[in-house]
Amino acid sequence: MTDRARKVLEDALTLSDDERLDLADQLLSSLPSDAEWLSELERRARRALADPGGGEAWDVVERRLAVRVPGR
Repeated sequence: MTDRARKVLEDALTLSDDERLDLADQLLSSLPSDAEWLSELERRARRALADPGGGEAWDVVERRLAVRVPGR
């Protein structure tokens, strides 16, 4: 990550949850899209909204990622 991008990230992390969600949406919308990937994202979003309590706890996911991606 460049210094400029790191600064943008630091600034973004000071925003409210709603502001960060809006920013993330705008950033993702600015990228070229693949129709299949967009369809998958929409499917996942619908599933998450249908069951807000579903999914896994962050600490569980974080441990699994730490094993898969050492040094992160």
